[in-house]
Amino acid sequence: MLKAFHENLSRLRKQRRFSQKKVAADLGVSQALLSHYENGAREPGLDFVCRVSTYYGVSTDTILGRVDAECEAKKKQFFADMHQKLDAQMAQLEEMREMIKLREETNSDR
Repeated sequence: MLKAFHENLSRLRKQRRFSQKKVAADLGVSQALLSHYENGAREPGLDFVCRVSTYYGVSTDTILGRVDAECEAKKKQFFADMHQKLDAQMAQLEEMREMIKLREETNSDR
């Protein structure tokens, strides 16, 4: 496993101001085991890495240190921005559709 895993695991918990006790309970492991993972004394299995990824809302690559956390945050922001732009465009299209519908109704009444 990559050396950065234990550092990233600890950093993510501390950034959110979660206690080891809370995170361990949420992830279904003992506090002692979580401490071993954070200190690099033990290496977790794939299942735990996936659960941690879901729990913190980051990719497994980020947890494993394969991707810079800042890069991950920028990627998330990019997709959030694109989603917002898409929503705005969908609203505009809906307005246009309503205008066309009204115009067609007006023209059919003549």
